[in-house]
Amino acid sequence: MEVKTSLLDNMIGVGDMVLLEPLNEDSFIENLRKRFDHNEIYTYIGSVVISMNPYRSLPIFTPEKVEEYLPGLDEAYRSLRDQDKDQCILITGESGAGKTEASKLVMSYVAAVCGRGQEVNKVKEQLLQSNPVLEAFGNAKTVRNDNSSRFGKYMDIEFDFKGDPLGGVISNYLLEKSRVCKQPRGERNFHIFYQLLSGASGDTLTKLKLDRDFSKYNYLSLDSATVNGLDDAASFRTVRNAMQIVGFMEDEVQLVLELVAAVLKLGNIEFKPESRVNGFDESRVKDKNDLKEMCELLGIEQSVLERAFSYRTVEAKMEKVSTTLNVAQAYYARDALAKNLYSRLFSWLVTRINESIKAQAKTRHKVMGVLDIYGFEIFEDNSFEQFIINYCNEKLQQIFIELTLREEQEEYVREGIEWTNIEYFNNAIICDLIENNQNGILAMLDEECLRPGTVTDDTFLDKLNTICAEHQHFESRLSKNSKFLTDHSLPHSCFRIQHYAGKVLYRVEGFVDKNNDLLYRDLSQAMYKATHSLMRQLFPEGNPAKVNLKRPPTAGTVLCIKPNDKKAAHIFTDSLVCHQVRYLGLMENVRVRRAGYAFRQPYEPCLERYKMLCKQTWPHWRGPARDGVEVLLTDCSVPAEEFAYGRSKIFIRNPRTLFTLEERRRACLEDLATLIQKIYRGWKCRTHFLLLKKSQVVVAAWYRRYAQQKKYVKIKSATLVMQSFTRGWKARKILRQLKYEKRCKEAVTTIAAYWHGTQARMELRRLKTEARNKHAVSVIWAYWQGTKARRELRCLKEEARRKHAVAVIWAYWRGLQVRREYRKFFRANAGKKIYCFIIQRIMQKYFLGLKTTVPSMSPIDNTWSAQPYSFLEGAHTELRRIFHLWRCKKHRGQFTEEKKAVYEEKLEASEIFKNKKALYPSSVSQPFKGDYLEIHKNPKYQKLNSAVEEKVLLADVVNKINRANGKGSPRLFLLTKNNFVLADQKTGQVKASVPLPDLTSVSVSTQSDGFFALKLKEGSASAAKGDFLLNSEHLIEIITKLHRTWTTAADKDQINIDISDEFLVQFKQDKVCVKFIQGGPKNGTSAACKRKNNRLLEVSVPSSP
Repeated sequence: MEVKTSLLDNMIGVGDMVLLEPLNEDSFIENLRKRFDHNEIYTYIGSVVISMNPYRSLPIFTPEKVEEYLPGLDEAYRSLRDQDKDQCILITGESGAGKTEASKLVMSYVAAVCGRGQEVNKVKEQLLQSNPVLEAFGNAKTVRNDNSSRFGKYMDIEFDFKGDPLGGVISNYLLEKSRVCKQPRGERNFHIFYQLLSGASGDTLTKLKLDRDFSKYNYLSLDSATVNGLDDAASFRTVRNAMQIVGFMEDEVQLVLELVAAVLKLGNIEFKPESRVNGFDESRVKDKNDLKEMCELLGIEQSVLERAFSYRTVEAKMEKVSTTLNVAQAYYARDALAKNLYSRLFSWLVTRINESIKAQAKTRHKVMGVLDIYGFEIFEDNSFEQFIINYCNEKLQQIFIELTLREEQEEYVREGIEWTNIEYFNNAIICDLIENNQNGILAMLDEECLRPGTVTDDTFLDKLNTICAEHQHFESRLSKNSKFLTDHSLPHSCFRIQHYAGKVLYRVEGFVDKNNDLLYRDLSQAMYKATHSLMRQLFPEGNPAKVNLKRPPTAGTVLCIKPNDKKAAHIFTDSLVCHQVRYLGLMENVRVRRAGYAFRQPYEPCLERYKMLCKQTWPHWRGPARDGVEVLLTDCSVPAEEFAYGRSKIFIRNPRTLFTLEERRRACLEDLATLIQKIYRGWKCRTHFLLLKKSQVVVAAWYRRYAQQKKYVKIKSATLVMQSFTRGWKARKILRQLKYEKRCKEAVTTIAAYWHGTQARMELRRLKTEARNKHAVSVIWAYWQGTKARRELRCLKEEARRKHAVAVIWAYWRGLQVRREYRKFFRANAGKKIYCFIIQRIMQKYFLGLKTTVPSMSPIDNTWSAQPYSFLEGAHTELRRIFHLWRCKKHRGQFTEEKKAVYEEKLEASEIFKNKKALYPSSVSQPFKGDYLEIHKNPKYQKLNSAVEEKVLLADVVNKINRANGKGSPRLFLLTKNNFVLADQKTGQVKASVPLPDLTSVSVSTQSDGFFALKLKEGSASAAKGDFLLNSEHLIEIITKLHRTWTTAADKDQINIDISDEFLVQFKQDKVCVKFIQGGPKNGTSAACKRKNNRLLEVSVPSSP
């Protein structure tokens, strides 16, 4: 018989509220608090589970712990597997109480307890991964819950006869599609919109024509775009992975994302009025960019959809009438299309998931249904959506009351226990107020929507006030019931319903439109014409097929309770929990359970658990289980009034009786454990002794032979070891002697080296001291000479100042005399003198101002002060020219002869190559060094230096191009006053020495390469082997120096320099064409020469950056 863990083992508080003692509201709340503080979030009332939302992850959610913490689910699963009974799990509670997580836990429990296998594991993984997909498209952040389910879900999990899952079927109810277009303050749209914009790659967003900024989309609320604890980017990756596991193809995922992007684009379409001739306004799209992008995503002609937003076709008596839509109607049509598009996409997702997870086998299945719908919602502003949600919760509460209380009382009757029926509150009167076919609120709403004439939300409220005014659970401002006439808390456009969970105030605004949910036919036809492969499935012709559902006969219940309104862990608000306990009727449920008997259990498990308390039933009872229980209770002296015998179960009235049995059982188990340990240890020791005794003889015989063999091998090995150690000792002794002699020789050498080093350092210090002394004398003498010179300079300056002062005083005195002498003539010539004085002052001011604004001494500085007066134009221009010539002369005076020569060469290079050779601009900033090899200083070229008697003007390494293959060989290029020489780079041997008069011309290309050809005079001795084709990094400098030297040596005007991208070169008897082309070589960034044929060498020059 299978033994299961009891709730009484290691219990914190009371695990089953039926066993709570004493039973009152305070003890009930205190027990929930105690278990909540110890992370025990599940408490039971018989088979009913009470779940407290911990608002954090607990270790009980792991696969190893899920079976231990959910005995209620375990009982339902075993009933389905062993008793072949279909099961149903009802999950209820208000918004934020943890219903969605509870449904996930049911799925985790199924995955933990069922069997293993490749196919079974695949089915379990698909069932588990369907949750992230549905949550992304059907859940949203509300003020009560960051992951609130905005749709109802019923999942049938199908099992085979072994209890392994075969698949499942998901049914969805009442998706809150109005959230697509508008969200209350502090809430978000569905998760998938934010996940797509946050987690999709840049390429995906580009294909979907989306931007990552939430503020660019009208359908997304910005005040709660980001939620603490929610990583939208990571959630998007989880959803993509879940869709792949469930079975979505990559193209299907892309089609779904395109529809989500289309909904966002649809919300950005705005309209403007346009007056027509008949006086009516017609709506037009303001900015057609979003409309165009949406049509491209869905494959719709832009003109068709634009017309559908401006016109509406109505059929009347087999005739079609087209009417225009104003701006308000166009916005209504846009939002209706967005809601229908998203709602139908969600339904298609559920259908597609069902295709993947449905059971493949056609045999009979066992079913466990899990129902998870909206929680009860009471907001500041409650509309049509909250009305429907609370109506569903009202019906679910009615089912819960009927199942729990009716099943409890029927069990007593079934077991033959004397029982008096207990009456309980039935909320059917509230359900009838809403769903009555004649006078119910829903029936009146449907009737109002179908009524001809003007239908508004106010007419609907008037009808409610007329028909439902006398109902005790209905309240409104105009209610006929006199006790509500003075209730000013009710606005005129609202009504209030007394639900089982409390009073809820509903605003009737939008009830009629949301109940109609009208989508114009023109928009449906436009969507049906789309080339997008999903659109024809989402907008089919004809009525959709209806789905019939059934409720399994056996149901378990999970009641979810929210511990606080802050959505925070470790906070338990007594008033909030007490309110939920009251409206869920938990105390009444416990009292009904305890009115008869607090604990009941079948005879077999009861006897199996407590049989060790009686000698007659221990260890085995041979008779019927009921007789064994009777003998057991009689032997334990349990009073007869504390229990009753049913047909298949034993019923215990008082929890204290059960606690007493548990205490006695715990003590007995300790004694039994000690006895079992004693017997087992004795048996284990005896068995071990007999085994040792039997094997000792065999082991001894084998060991003696083994010991003799081992002794022989050991003696032989020891002999060899002794011999090897002796030989090694002798060898080491000789080695130590040799090492000692070697160290003595090395020590003598080291001592001598140190002594010589010491003498050398002493001599070096002496020489350094003498040098410092000599340098100090020179420094002191220099300082003394400087002091004498400065004193002499000060004397000269003082004398010069005195002479200048005398001259100034004399000038002032002469001026005073002149002014006194000519003062009498001043009045007669006043105008002329004033004019001259003003002119002099202006010129003086001009020259003084020019002194401060004079430009820098750089010859390339073209700045000059502005001309102050027009009569100074000539002087201003002439002074500028004179100043420029003067500073140029000063600048030239600073040059040395070597520097002048360098600038002359640079100037000559500019005349030859500027705007002709692409390599020239890069050579301007590089100084002409001339001797790059330092041929006079480098001993490597001593032989070459002696062979060249003249002064070397330029020495550099060049590459001589071989005609046969176009490859270069390094050569030393030397230029003297009368010759240029080519020598081998390694040996320094002269290969060719050509007099400058034999040189006729030089050919180079126009591009940025370093190739040049030296063409020789035909018939000369130097031209026997032909011309030279060379390559150098300093081409500009070589050609410039060669041009200057040739002109000086040959006493001619200039050498002929041919600059062309194609020229001929004489190689011995043949002429070869050298052609330069644009386009870099395959390896490196320098120019490369390649032989094309016997008459053509092609040079590839890299393209300029």
